[in-house]
Amino acid sequence: MKKEVAICQKYLLTLEEAALYTGIGINKLREMSNGENCDFVVWNGSRRMLKRKKLEEFLNAAYSI
Repeated sequence: MKKEVAICQKYLLTLEEAALYTGIGINKLREMSNGENCDFVVWNGSRRMLKRKKLEEFLNAAYSI
């Protein structure tokens, strides 16, 4: 039995989930999270995961993306 967790309750989001959550395209999210100093990305092996709250903070402070 698989339980679903709402995106707004998850700590980490996949690129696909982050795209649904923010309305930003996957390619743009990938580009934004490519930098070594990006504080809202965490790597699980080769899988990129985005820290939801840090991503929200980044977007709240951004003028443009």
